[in-house]
Amino acid sequence: MIDSLLDGLLDTLKLLPYLFITFLILEFLEHKLDKKNEKILTKNKKYGPFLGGILGALPQCGFSTMAASLFSSRVITIGTVISVFLATSDEMLPIMIGEQVDFLIILKIIGFKVLIGMFVGFLIDFFYQKKEKQDIHHLCEKDHCECEEDGIFLSSVKHTIRIAFFILIANLLINGLIYFIGEETLSQILLKKNIITHFIASLFGLIPNCASSVIMTELYLSNMISIGTLLSGLLTGSGLGILVLFKSNENLKENLSILSIIYGVGVLVGILVDFIL
Repeated sequence: MIDSLLDGLLDTLKLLPYLFITFLILEFLEHKLDKKNEKILTKNKKYGPFLGGILGALPQCGFSTMAASLFSSRVITIGTVISVFLATSDEMLPIMIGEQVDFLIILKIIGFKVLIGMFVGFLIDFFYQKKEKQDIHHLCEKDHCECEEDGIFLSSVKHTIRIAFFILIANLLINGLIYFIGEETLSQILLKKNIITHFIASLFGLIPNCASSVIMTELYLSNMISIGTLLSGLLTGSGLGILVLFKSNENLKENLSILSIIYGVGVLVGILVDFIL
């Protein structure tokens, strides 16, 4: 139990640099953004899913939490945040490297996730025609902080502490739940090799914790689940990004839509991969 609590604390500490950089960017934009720069920022949003897919592929889930905060302030599009979430690998990459998996296999899995993330991201942005107003200033209004008085650096620290505290509490609760259920019990749920497994794996991946990606990867490396089942879990496994999204974005309908899209893509892609292979 103590190890679970320490893991929750460690996971939160790992995110602090990402959170601070994100809020530093948002604070800078809030204070320095003029009409000319705002047009440049808005114009270049259409390339977001491409960059999002690449950044999401980097180890750990730091970029998914950044994407959630940036989307909540409308700096990036809904397609971009979905692209990041789908491409995020969390603990999969370091585990596979540690297990000395063929580097070509690792690249194929990561590359496939990145391409899926980009494709779905561009597709969503193409059909999602809602005009979104730049909402950088809403960040400080929501947290009731005196950003003008505090300055960019101190305000960023305050925002980081608020989100980090929320993540820490959620992390401790989730880790405690996983401890009482048991990782072996969770692993057994995924072992039935039928189409239902993809629905379960995708749901399992949505758990905002690195445990899901660890278990999925270990089961795959032990030849206990298929590549399709692995992808179903990894595509939905955006680490703590989903958690930060629901905390920072007040539009619940929008959050649920993103969650549904990610889940649906995870299930569908996993089934198709297993069917083709």
